[in-house]
Amino acid sequence: MPDPTITPGPLLATIESPADVRALDLEQLPQLCDELRQYIVDIVAVYGGHFGASLGVVELTVALHWAYDTPSDQLVWDVGHQAYGHKILTGRRDAFPTNRKYGGLSGFPKRSESEYDTFGVGHASTSISAALGMAVARDLSKTDQKVVAVIGDGSMTGGLAFEGLNNAGATDTDLLVVLNDNRISIDPNVGALHEYLAKVSASGGRGATGVEEAPRRAVLAVLAAAP
Repeated sequence: MPDPTITPGPLLATIESPADVRALDLEQLPQLCDELRQYIVDIVAVYGGHFGASLGVVELTVALHWAYDTPSDQLVWDVGHQAYGHKILTGRRDAFPTNRKYGGLSGFPKRSESEYDTFGVGHASTSISAALGMAVARDLSKTDQKVVAVIGDGSMTGGLAFEGLNNAGATDTDLLVVLNDNRISIDPNVGALHEYLAKVSASGGRGATGVEEAPRRAVLAVLAAAP
């Protein structure tokens, strides 16, 4: 049930599904991001949950749902902490106060809860392998939907993520992997991969290829307006 004491912003209040996000002009996305971030803060401050991961991907969440035709295009989140914005934009805004409560919304993407939740998420580091399986299934069925995996730098320390990357790199399937590298998980990240990603970021991303233009434009636009 909605909490009458917590109301979404005027633009977020009009969003019942990602189709409504895609109906917005690019210039409206920063406002939607601001309102989505505030709504997450207001709800979590009262009802509990995880602040950091979901606040860190607000712009990315909006951009992906704006640029891709979800749920036909498949978006796979790694764990549930970064999927709060995704849940709010996919028809669960008013029910979000029940997140992680008995009889309420699951704290994780859950297939039985929404057609936009493509994978039953639990343990970390699973998104790349799950998305690869969906991409291969798409190829076998000769359909043309896009598949996107979103994984954080903390989850990238798990062996299953590397197995997924290794397998994906040996295939010729169309799969986009988005790394949400905010340079911290439970503790600051260390290791060779962390150092390499820091160098790629410092070089302006040179050497990184395969980024599609539509989500890239959307992310850049909303990031440029972010506080």
